[in-house]
Amino acid sequence: MTPPDDTGAGARPARAPGTRRLTGHRLFWPAAVLGALLLGNVALTHDFLAVRVQNGHLYGSPVDILQFGAPLILVSLGMTLVIATRGIDLSVGSTVAISGALACEHIATAKDPGSLSTVITAVAVAIGVAAAIGLLNGFLVARLGVQPIVATLVLMVAGRGVAQLITDGQIISVSSGAYKMIGGGYWLTLPFAVLLAAALVAATSLVTRRTALGMLIESVGGNPVASRLVGVRAAGLLVTVYVVSAVCAAVAGLMISSNVSSADGNNAGLWIELDAILAVVIGGTALTGGRFSLGGTVLGALIIQTLSTTIYTLGVPPETTLVFKALVVIVVCLVQSPAFRARLSRSRRPAAPDQAPAAGDVAARRQEVHP
Repeated sequence: MTPPDDTGAGARPARAPGTRRLTGHRLFWPAAVLGALLLGNVALTHDFLAVRVQNGHLYGSPVDILQFGAPLILVSLGMTLVIATRGIDLSVGSTVAISGALACEHIATAKDPGSLSTVITAVAVAIGVAAAIGLLNGFLVARLGVQPIVATLVLMVAGRGVAQLITDGQIISVSSGAYKMIGGGYWLTLPFAVLLAAALVAATSLVTRRTALGMLIESVGGNPVASRLVGVRAAGLLVTVYVVSAVCAAVAGLMISSNVSSADGNNAGLWIELDAILAVVIGGTALTGGRFSLGGTVLGALIIQTLSTTIYTLGVPPETTLVFKALVVIVVCLVQSPAFRARLSRSRRPAAPDQAPAAGDVAARRQEVHP
């Protein structure tokens, strides 16, 4: 018996298995959106992707996106681990400001601001204080049972005040070639900030995917009760991820302050926590916890940084920048939503030309055959 032909006008062509696997990959849509943004910039500026070598350093818009996006990548990296445990960390912006303020204050008041030992001490002090902030966040969440959004909101507000106290409400400027290297220097023709961010992303990926740590984090975020019943020490994991998040924010703060050779306790890292949360969500990690994607987070951070560059290229007025950015982020999230894509494909599907016969017609025909 010959099977019915489904190649008519009303049939929906089946996608190849390879295409279905490609579009179903969690990194496909973030990568596609990033590619679309880059192509859009190429259409506006034909040499947008051009990279040149000058004085032994690489220059160009792609290099700028990576360099200025490195702090956001680091903050988003720590935010991913926190969100994977069904938490949130709103204090990363304040941690960025505190770390930059501490480092610049130490260098500015040192006897030899340009020495390497002074810079190493400043970096150690900034990271140590940031780790203490993360430890406090983890203690409030894991030991005292405070909601993550409340616990970190307290430090988000108080931390910004601490940063301004450190700088005495002023912008602290420093002159140190060694400190400038962190955020504005070059090594092996590439910005040192890009290499540092890549190293930290690779190390985090290695620890979370080549050991059981990643699985334990996902188990705590996916089902806290079940993970506790099987003996997972959720409290220790929660404290660890908040410490990692704070340390990543501290390194980002060092990058931002060293790139401009100054610390601004009021504006440094302002609203970077919201960009980090957006980067994590765009990368495919759900706010409900469980499975996370570090690669998706990196793509999400690059999307946000590329979007900022696109806004400057288009000459969007500063007062409407945030509105334009919000609209694009909404579109990006809709494109990634499987439910939205399914509904959109159903609305575009043409109606079948031959409708099935009504139940009454079928009964009438049977009566004619068997009176």
